[in-house]
Amino acid sequence: MEFRTVVDIPKPTFQIEPMEQMLFVGSCFADSIGRRFVEDKFKAVVNPFGVMYNPASILHTIERIEEAPRVVFLTLGTNHVYRLKETGEIVDNCEKRPQHLFHEEELTVEECADYLCKAINILQKRRPDVQVVLTVSPIRYQKYGFHGSQLSKATLLLAANKVTRTPSTPSLPSTPSYFPAYELLNDELRDYRFYAPDMLHPSEQTVDYIWERLSETYFSEATKAFLQEWYPIKQALNHKPFHPYSEEYKAFMDKTMLKVDELKKKYPTFAL
Repeated sequence: MEFRTVVDIPKPTFQIEPMEQMLFVGSCFADSIGRRFVEDKFKAVVNPFGVMYNPASILHTIERIEEAPRVVFLTLGTNHVYRLKETGEIVDNCEKRPQHLFHEEELTVEECADYLCKAINILQKRRPDVQVVLTVSPIRYQKYGFHGSQLSKATLLLAANKVTRTPSTPSLPSTPSYFPAYELLNDELRDYRFYAPDMLHPSEQTVDYIWERLSETYFSEATKAFLQEWYPIKQALNHKPFHPYSEEYKAFMDKTMLKVDELKKKYPTFAL
């Protein structure tokens, strides 16, 4: 008997290679997943201007950066934005200024999709072979009320669906793919034991599981082979010895560094 519904993830048209150049922009869930890639030696840039929760702020980051990576993950957190009353501009960070200076509003599905298309178009102009992945953060927003949080996520899901199903055009030559992080937590795991103590953020175990599903979906065989070699070395480097100055630990580290050297020979772009 099956006691859970497993989310089906269609195979994408590309694969992530070892030490791939990547960019992660979006909510704090983008931070969590992006850090995994950094730890596993991908050339990943994660939220270079801080966490960006909404599609407009994601566009602002894409406009500001100069990077042209092959793989980009855009993680949508909310459709709520804050406009500075004085100028009408959407701000990415209120910078602890008084609330009365801002007006909060909710972007429509069409507005969210438009901001995302503009961001993707910029990325494609910089690098025509860029592969963009959209995902909706599973993190819940208590401050909107839980019904309001669901409405916000529904808007983002509809916008992501609109963008990923839009046929290729001269202004959007390739269609981004969608990774169902939101669905994995809400439709497959579906239990409070998969949340952190605040009952809003996914637990570390949940992030591990979503990472596992993402790896299965996007990693090439070469990447999986590299990670099989890297993980024991990573574990050894992170080991905290009881006796760091002992001969045994010195021999252990010498052996580990030899393995690092072997990995560098196989993967010239690898660096600790």
